[in-house]
Amino acid sequence: MSENYKVIDSTVPTFITITVVDWVDLFVRPNYCIILDESLNYCIKEKGLSVHAYVCMTSHIHLIVTAFDGELQNVIRDFKKFTSKKLVQAIKKHPESRREWLLRKFSFEAQKSGRAKNYKVWHDGFHPVILDTLEKIEQRLNYIHYNPIEAEIVFHERDYVNSSYRNYEEDNTVFCNVNVEPLW
Repeated sequence: MSENYKVIDSTVPTFITITVVDWVDLFVRPNYCIILDESLNYCIKEKGLSVHAYVCMTSHIHLIVTAFDGELQNVIRDFKKFTSKKLVQAIKKHPESRREWLLRKFSFEAQKSGRAKNYKVWHDGFHPVILDTLEKIEQRLNYIHYNPIEAEIVFHERDYVNSSYRNYEEDNTVFCNVNVEPLW
């Protein structure tokens, strides 16, 4: 792994991307997004994670985060491990037209990688990029919030539920489901 993709200082805002294996469109059902929201809020409350911005797309999550109480890579590792289990449980429990395909896919990925026991939901790594200038922060923040428009899911950032955009919008009193700590 190159030095560019390591978390050097967990207290500096860091842009990360967590991707479902093979870019599977998993987060098309609200109950899967709720698992991510609750897990992020748990990491915020119990593991010292600060989420400054995020967007949950159909196959991946972009975040700007810091971790003052611990190593960011350890928090993300735990987040991915926990959410993998919860997502597989949800796939098995709730009505899901793609249930058999998703479980076979995630099982195959676990066997192929040898890194997971039964199911592998997340791609290895999270591609951290340190945001050490205001210009980098603004660029990534805009990228995160514009993602749903680029994907042609919504026409305006405020209309996308699984994003922190509303927390940055002036005079908005309806915030996202994750306890975001805006950078300004």
